[in-house]
Amino acid sequence: MTNTLLLDVDGTLVDTNYLHAVTWVRAFDSVGLVVPAWRVHRAIGMGGDRLVEVVAGEHAEARHGDAVRKAWELGFEKVLDEVRPLEGAHRFVTAAATEHGYAVVLASSGKREHVEHYLDLLDVRDVIAGFTTAEDAEDSKPAPDLLQIALAKTDAERAVVVGDSVWDCDAARRIGLPVVAVRTGGFGEAELLEHGATFVYRELDDLRADLSDLPLVTV
Repeated sequence: MTNTLLLDVDGTLVDTNYLHAVTWVRAFDSVGLVVPAWRVHRAIGMGGDRLVEVVAGEHAEARHGDAVRKAWELGFEKVLDEVRPLEGAHRFVTAAATEHGYAVVLASSGKREHVEHYLDLLDVRDVIAGFTTAEDAEDSKPAPDLLQIALAKTDAERAVVVGDSVWDCDAARRIGLPVVAVRTGGFGEAELLEHGATFVYRELDDLRADLSDLPLVTV
């Protein structure tokens, strides 16, 4: 039986959530929109195509959406070299694939060049079954499209999602997949559970110890 692990990347495997928040704040500022960093952080994990409206409203999206996204893209390129893997990320992916037999798919909605960079940082290309990027689906998280595309990359019979944000939880719930969350993206345990996480772990090494007990469902 093929067990598939759909694994989020930003905030789950690489420590990017706060870099994303800062660069989005600067991007808003570049068009004269002042938004609080806490509100931006709350939206990290959803697609960038949704973030401007969620953070600043429909008028901001209509008037400045594309400009803000472009400014964010240019800003994040400048800090890309500052991204580091989260503690235990390589160990977790390797153990899941080689010791526990999961077909691991990195289900990311990030830009392709960013995901490729993260793959090199994590050094997991030889153990994963595949990965997704923003190019793979028109509708971003919390829509489940990318998870469905990631799932199709394996002959999955059972599957589970691992992520760090409420948006990961919402996307998984919409297609009936269980999700296990880690707190490395800055979301609280209570809210992750409220959005459907079966279990919440402080970090990946804690979750790695329970890889044999993940709540898989038949797909």
